[in-house]
Amino acid sequence: MFNPDQLVVYPAQGVGKVDAVEHKDIGGAGADFYIVSILGNNITLMVPVLTADKVGLRPLCDKEEALAVLESFKDRSTFTGHIGQNWNRRFREYSDRLKSGKLEDVSHVVKELLLISGEKELSFGERRLLEQSMGLVTMELACVLDRDPEAVKTEIESFFADVLQKEEKEA
Repeated sequence: MFNPDQLVVYPAQGVGKVDAVEHKDIGGAGADFYIVSILGNNITLMVPVLTADKVGLRPLCDKEEALAVLESFKDRSTFTGHIGQNWNRRFREYSDRLKSGKLEDVSHVVKELLLISGEKELSFGERRLLEQSMGLVTMELACVLDRDPEAVKTEIESFFADVLQKEEKEA
């Protein structure tokens, strides 16, 4: 059970604050809902309390996990690149990872897309996925580590300076 003023993560939307827990009658049936305001935009969600875990609403990660995720950006051993995969298949896989709401899945998307961008130009859809996943990761890490989201983004990008510089030279 989440409490008002608690920060939570909603898959593909990001970090939000539980504004209230309210009882609503919808279609003749009553249910309790979390009213969640997503930070960084004007979206307010009503998430049924009974199914909150099924839709992926979760508390923020702890500080240890946040630091481990930051550290994981340095490890490129699992990177396979885009060889043998068409763009559609990658896009679906990455979209599914974003919908999972798990920080490690979302950070995987950031890492993969940044590394792929060093090998080839990202498509429009891939660039949007990178922007979305980077926003999700940086906001959660910033909240947990009490840092500015832009500073977290800069730190993540610094781990890929070699890739990003190569991309700029080719442009």
